[in-house]
Amino acid sequence: MRFPSPAVLIFAVAAAAAAQNAPWSYKGPEGPAYWGKLDPAYSTCSTGRQQSPIDIRHPVLNPALKPIQFSFLAGPVTLENDGHTVLVKVVPGSYMVANGVRYGLVRFEFHDPSEDAVKGVSSDMAVDFVFQSAAGKLAILAVRMNSAQDFPNATLAMLWTHLPAAQGQREEITDMVDPAGLLPADRSYWTYMGSLTRPPCTEGVRWFVLRRQLSISRSQLHAFARLFPMNVRPLQDLRGRRVEASQ
Repeated sequence: MRFPSPAVLIFAVAAAAAAQNAPWSYKGPEGPAYWGKLDPAYSTCSTGRQQSPIDIRHPVLNPALKPIQFSFLAGPVTLENDGHTVLVKVVPGSYMVANGVRYGLVRFEFHDPSEDAVKGVSSDMAVDFVFQSAAGKLAILAVRMNSAQDFPNATLAMLWTHLPAAQGQREEITDMVDPAGLLPADRSYWTYMGSLTRPPCTEGVRWFVLRRQLSISRSQLHAFARLFPMNVRPLQDLRGRRVEASQ
């Protein structure tokens, strides 16, 4: 099964929003409270009923949920500072299979602190892996990061040596980068239906939040925080949605 390349994909919804050329931010008059009014293409940010991120408090165990299967390929990557985060674009071929659906990896990106909270507590950072199925369905795998350890994460260390400091700057890494190095050994998860966490806040996104945090060093956290000291949307109302837990 073939997936669209990242260069072609970058989401029709995001391309439509970009075409409107409406700037947005994580603070101030272009911040999350105003996203829905900045552009008609962003209206779902205000009117949506399944918005992300959320506070995970009372997940319901679902024994029918299967373990996620990952097939990540090491390869060259491109880091881009888009003014909101650092995006890491990958070569096609990596994928995950979640509950019978195969999703191809498009890119991954970083947030400080984590987007989803657990019982009101956010992690120091998070990496969000953005996937798309052959049918066009989006899924995001969120890995929360804890900087309590003094030992750096090896994959993050490779990426951080090429951090693009300026908006619009890109850095290519020709060495083999394995995204699997950003996954904890325990891949049990919570899952819910949500949205993109940036304009246009498109809904219908299946979220998988790994329950185990990944250890990174304080210096790795601080290196990203110097560029983006806070790049997360506030927590959104669950509105009766069901959050399920795998075994």
